[in-house]
Amino acid sequence: MAFKAKFELVHPGLGGATAEFEVEVHPEWAPLGAQRFKDLVLAGYFTDCRVHRVVSGFIAQWGIPGDPAVYRQWGENKIKDDPVKTSNVKGTISFATSGPNARGSQMFINLVDNSMLDEQGFAPFAVITTPGDAAYKFYNGYERAGPDQSRAKEEGNSYLAKEFPNLSYIARVSLM
Repeated sequence: MAFKAKFELVHPGLGGATAEFEVEVHPEWAPLGAQRFKDLVLAGYFTDCRVHRVVSGFIAQWGIPGDPAVYRQWGENKIKDDPVKTSNVKGTISFATSGPNARGSQMFINLVDNSMLDEQGFAPFAVITTPGDAAYKFYNGYERAGPDQSRAKEEGNSYLAKEFPNLSYIARVSLM
C-alpha cells in the first residue's frame, strides 16, 4: 500500500529559502526500494543531508548523510535491484546505483523525463505529489564541479558545509 512522506528543505545558496514537498511512495513499483526509503526515513538518515549533485535538466541527488558512521551503516549495506515497473518521468524518485544490486542510500529526483534510465535499471519507487516547483528547485551553482563523493562519505557535513556551503539540504523527512 502506498504511503506518503514530507521533505523539508533549506536552500543556503538561494538566499536561505525554505521549501516543503510531499511524495507518494509506491511499494508495488519497487518493493525493496520503497522499504529501504521507509527504513532510512524512520532512522532519521536524511536529517541535514545535502543535495550533493544537481545536474540541470537531469537530476537532483542526495543520500550521503552528515555523519560518516551513519553512511557506513546504511550506504554500504546494499539492496538488490527491483525490476523497473514505471518510467523515470519528471517527478519520480529512484535510487542511484553503480551496478547490479548496488543500491545503498543515494537517490535522485528526475527533474525532467529521463525514460532512457529505465533500460539501465533505475526503478522509480516514489513520485512527487506537491504542485509547483518546490521539489525541483535546488542550488545548482556547482553543477559537475560539486563535491567529491568519496570525501563526503569519509568526512560528512564537515567537508560539505565548509567546501560547498551553498548546497541545498534536507532538514528532515517524515512519514505522513
